[in-house]
Amino acid sequence: MSRRPLLVGNWKMHTTVVEACQLAAAIRQGCSDLEDRDIMLAPPATVLSEVSHIVHGSGIILAGQNVCWAAEGAFTGEISPVMIQGAGGHAAIVGHSERRQIFHEDNAMVNRRLCGGLAQGLLMILCVGETQEERESGQTFAVLAEQLRGALDGVTPTQCARLAIAYEPVWAIGTGLTASGGQAQEVHEFLRDQVATLYEKNIAGHMRILYGGSVKPDNVDQLLAQPDIDGALVGGAALDAASFIRIVHYKA
Repeated sequence: MSRRPLLVGNWKMHTTVVEACQLAAAIRQGCSDLEDRDIMLAPPATVLSEVSHIVHGSGIILAGQNVCWAAEGAFTGEISPVMIQGAGGHAAIVGHSERRQIFHEDNAMVNRRLCGGLAQGLLMILCVGETQEERESGQTFAVLAEQLRGALDGVTPTQCARLAIAYEPVWAIGTGLTASGGQAQEVHEFLRDQVATLYEKNIAGHMRILYGGSVKPDNVDQLLAQPDIDGALVGGAALDAASFIRIVHYKA
C-alpha cells in the first residue's frame, strides 16, 4: 500500500529567532523541488510564528514539539493546540522520549495530549520507543505494545487518518547509535500489526510509521528502503540545513 513519506525536523531547544528564520529559509529553498513527500518542521514555540512566515506557501508543515490537551486555561508553561494553530502550526509531536524520560510523562499523559491535539484538528505524531535496558532484556515488543495501547486509548478510527507513529529507540537518540535497517523494519512491522489489531488492517496499511534515532545523511537511504518505514523524525541533523536537505532527498 502506497504511503506518502513524511520527513520531520525536530529542532528541540535550539535556535533563536534569527537562527530559526535562516535555517527555515535554507530548508525551504533546498527542498523546493520535491512534490512526492511531506516535510515538517518542529521549531521551538518561541519562533513558530516567525518560521511560519518564512515557509508560508511552500507546503512545509509546522508542528509544536508538544501540546497541551486544553484549548486554554490555568496551565502555566503549556502550549495549547489553539496557540499552535494561531502561530501557523498544523501539527504536534507527543510522547517524545525526552518528554517521557526527562519530564516523566507517562502513557496516560501522552494519551491526554494526543487526544487533545486530535480533537482540535492537529496532525499528530505519536512517539514510542524502548530503552537500552528494555531491549537487552527482551522487552522491546511488550514495551511498545503497552505504549501504543495506552496512548491510543479513546482515539477513533476516523482520527487515525491524522495520526503518524514515530519509533524512537531511546538508546539511539543523541548517542550516534542507530538501529540497522533490519532492526528498524522488524519493529515497524510489529507496530503496524499492533495498529491492525487495535483498529483494522486498512487503517494500519495507511498509517505512516517513521523512524527516529540518530538519522543522518549516511544512513537515511538504508532506513527508508525498508517496506514499513515511511519517513524519519530527525533531531540533531535537522539543525544543519545541508544535512536535513540531504535526508529529505533520500534515495530509497
